[in-house]
Amino acid sequence: MIMKYSEILSKKSQNLNDLGLLLKNQYSSANPFPHIQIDNFFSDEYLNSILNEFPDLSNLKKSQNYKNQNEIKFANNDFENFTEKMKTFFNFLNSETFLNFLQILTSINEKLIADKELNGGGLHEIKKGGLLKVHTDFNKHPNNNFDRRVNVLIYLNKDWKKEYKGCLELWDKEMKECKQKIFPSFNKMVIFSTTDFSNHGHPDPIDCPNDISRKSIALYYFSEGRPKEEIFDEDQKNRTHFKNRFGFNNEIKEKKEHIKNFLRKFSLYKKMKNFEKKYLRKKK
Repeated sequence: MIMKYSEILSKKSQNLNDLGLLLKNQYSSANPFPHIQIDNFFSDEYLNSILNEFPDLSNLKKSQNYKNQNEIKFANNDFENFTEKMKTFFNFLNSETFLNFLQILTSINEKLIADKELNGGGLHEIKKGGLLKVHTDFNKHPNNNFDRRVNVLIYLNKDWKKEYKGCLELWDKEMKECKQKIFPSFNKMVIFSTTDFSNHGHPDPIDCPNDISRKSIALYYFSEGRPKEEIFDEDQKNRTHFKNRFGFNNEIKEKKEHIKNFLRKFSLYKKMKNFEKKYLRKKK
């Protein structure tokens, strides 16, 4: 254990490699896809300090404000403007120490790679009325084309009540049944394998008081290559794919991309898109 990180972890988590070995079978056998929830992984004292420094994302200029039928939330990955303690926390979660733990826990053969750009990750906040419909995630890193393999979510919600809703739901491959509901309580970490079949979200609007919000930290990990059985269609667009729950018609707004999906099968189209991404798109 690197000493400067020891204060971040709880006593039970000090030896991460042993903990990964202890939990790997539980992770791989979980239903409906490999995942685990770990309570009190971090030091309460340290995580309290992170919570105290968590900003109101709606007030930050560089926050992303998602407001549509599929998702209503705020996100911020502006690492350079995080507090020093927040930076240390993210640096630990992207360190070789934590990556080794994930490698052992998930039994993924390909070497896991941290995303220090925090694409899609960072700080997440959902206020009253917010939601995130069930979906599968984008499966390629937007800048280097690495394969997205693991999601890590850390919840920061003290005194969260069941009637507020906001549980993380894990749905089966066919989107017929929710197999797991995970309560987003303080110091709970959820780790799951990211594939084209790992359906997850919290699809019902949060009903918490106006003066509190559902707060979480999200990080995603990648590899160069992945097993083919984790891919639904190599030619589908690299984006978040929202899905209707069984019994809920027209719950989500889905982009119609049948023609584009057909064109993506041809190498000329792929070359043209790569050229456009590299040379023609404006940098944000």
